[in-house]
Amino acid sequence: MPAGLPVLGACPLDCPDGCSWVVTVRDGKAVGLRGNPDHPYTRGALCTKVNRWLERAAQPDRILYPLRRTGRKGEGRFERIGWDEALDEIAGRLADVVGEHGGEAVWPYWGTGTLGYLQGLEGYSGRRFFNVLGASAHDANICSAAGTAGLAAALGSPGGMDPEDLAHSRLILLWGTNPLTSGHHVWKFVQAARRAGAHVVAIDPVRTRTAQQADEHLAPLPGTDAALALALLHVVVGLGAQDEDFLARRTHGWAEFRERVAEFPPDRAAEITGVPAERIVALGERVARTRPTAIRATQGLQRHSGGGAALRVLAAVPGVTGDWARLGGGLTFSTSGHVKLNKEALFRDDLRPGPVRTLSMSRLGEGLLDVRDPPVKALFVIAANPVGSTPHQARVRAGLAREDLFTVVLEQFPTDTADYADIVLPATAQHEHADLHEGYGHLYLTWNEPAVAPPGECLPTSETFRRLARRMGLDEPSLYDSDERLAEQLLASDHPWMAGITLDRLRKEGFVRMSVPAPFLPYADGFPTPSGRLEFLSEGAAEAGADPLAGYTPPAEVTDAARAARYPLALVSAASHEFLNTTFSNNPELRRRSGGPTVRVHPDDAERFGLRDGQRVRVANDRGAFEATLRVTDQVRTGVAATSKGHWPKLSGGANANAVVDERDTDLGAGPVFHDTRVEITAIPDDQENAR
Repeated sequence: MPAGLPVLGACPLDCPDGCSWVVTVRDGKAVGLRGNPDHPYTRGALCTKVNRWLERAAQPDRILYPLRRTGRKGEGRFERIGWDEALDEIAGRLADVVGEHGGEAVWPYWGTGTLGYLQGLEGYSGRRFFNVLGASAHDANICSAAGTAGLAAALGSPGGMDPEDLAHSRLILLWGTNPLTSGHHVWKFVQAARRAGAHVVAIDPVRTRTAQQADEHLAPLPGTDAALALALLHVVVGLGAQDEDFLARRTHGWAEFRERVAEFPPDRAAEITGVPAERIVALGERVARTRPTAIRATQGLQRHSGGGAALRVLAAVPGVTGDWARLGGGLTFSTSGHVKLNKEALFRDDLRPGPVRTLSMSRLGEGLLDVRDPPVKALFVIAANPVGSTPHQARVRAGLAREDLFTVVLEQFPTDTADYADIVLPATAQHEHADLHEGYGHLYLTWNEPAVAPPGECLPTSETFRRLARRMGLDEPSLYDSDERLAEQLLASDHPWMAGITLDRLRKEGFVRMSVPAPFLPYADGFPTPSGRLEFLSEGAAEAGADPLAGYTPPAEVTDAARAARYPLALVSAASHEFLNTTFSNNPELRRRSGGPTVRVHPDDAERFGLRDGQRVRVANDRGAFEATLRVTDQVRTGVAATSKGHWPKLSGGANANAVVDERDTDLGAGPVFHDTRVEITAIPDDQENAR
């Protein structure tokens, strides 16, 4: 059998790795998918999820044609219609909404189903179209808003060290991150460091796959990470191991922050975090004597009400030890701050007829039920499944069920959210369209060349909005730019780190590393803060309503004594090994591997609440409930219940973990608080389970 034609592309999913891949095409069909072995970061490997990409794209439940709702919202009953009919109805309804209520009554709701600049969240595909209408702005805050804001307050940018430079570290703190499940390519650099003698510590309430492979594991209560970090610095300062030269030349507010550090001796931190004081002291001593030390933190760490404060303090640790000045030292959260694309040219926010309001992605229920002047009357859901991914599931459902809300969903599969649509439009999958990607866990840009023609009548999202603009008679020329033209505009940046990167080069080579200095010490010439220094004391944080001095902000619900008495367990809903958010959750094989929704508790908690391993249980609070199978294991610390996100509610008993999560904001960045949630767990009687 002939080998087939290789086509270079990129994984589009919400993962820091942004893998380069190769699609094998034979007779116009995609017959194989593998990681690109030439990519220096991902090196030919894909994850267990993406290895089933082509299988998923060919599933029989793929949406291939435009659909119109025929039943009640939420029932998922539709009839097939043509593109002309669909576009006519959408254009007419949009014109009516804008004419009666104004453009802000339209909410374009982009999600993380694809992170591409042309088809997905990074570029807000269709943003120019909605800008011309004067639609409400969409705050895509659901992933990393708190951490980004916290790091910006401390460093002036969310960008940190190059994850590849973890290979040079001698102490690595994997803080609230589980790369062997989410973003596994960083592990090869961790392993390279270990071979050179590095010590690896996992800090997580759960003994994850990664924590099991680490040299050491500390399990703080969710959301107490900043208190632990301050206590480690207390030990460092107590030993006189701070880098006084770096502190004097490169930081702002050290005298005040030193007093803050003094407030968190290990004994106090032990009471807050649940980590024994002697373990805190031992790790603090290791931090004090080990150079360079690196911290790897990712998005889950900052999804609580003190998330911004937590990242500010973690960024301060290498400021006190001077590790920001060392190769292999510092912190890596996201490399997106180092990507210097010309986003303004892509977004064209100048096309708006005037100022518009901003609506929060993680507060969809509020936006649909409570917002007035004007109320949201038209909702476009693009690469998102908010019924499965957004806090306070009951309110989200209630908002989507409004009969006076016109909802259009661009999708590949019949998700819980698609069930509420008035019109569903079939969207292409990654190997069927062009796109440009960054990886927020490395320093490469990647081009995705379409490998095959789309099935049925699926269209790239960019093309859908070009057609809709024509149908509405919009005369702004930039609405009709081709995908290639959009990419060229995005790449037309005069920043030196973008030197020599063109679309022609990307299409030829598949990926290009940004032209950053080598070795890459991102703040070697100073920090992009108002003072030009790492800011322990930040006026920007104060202006945002936070403590101007970096410190510990308790997770509001986890540490609420009254709520703890009613709901005794802190819930962590981390990433699944089989799903990526809700993508792949309808794949039969990956669903089978997941075993369905489970919740893990420590044996002491199981005994306290009269629960046993394997029981069907109800996890609940006053916002809602979901059902799961109980797993009793010491992988979870006492006082914590651990589940995984990503299950489609309609395939999992009607709800998932977001049924119990509140619509609240973090201290900085107005992010969501998925890991700041208290619940109770009760057994479902056998007779009820058998009846079902």
